Amino acid sequence: MILSKKVRLYPSEIQEQKLWQSVGTARFIYNWTLSR
Repeated sequence: MILSKKVRLYPSEIQEQKLWQSVGTARFIYNWTLSR
């Protein structure tokens, strides 16, 4: 059974900004949900 998989990304500068923005949004929603 595969439990995890490593993936290497080589995003452009714009893609990297969008990726970190998405991670930040997901973290905010996760924390907001836990606090309710």
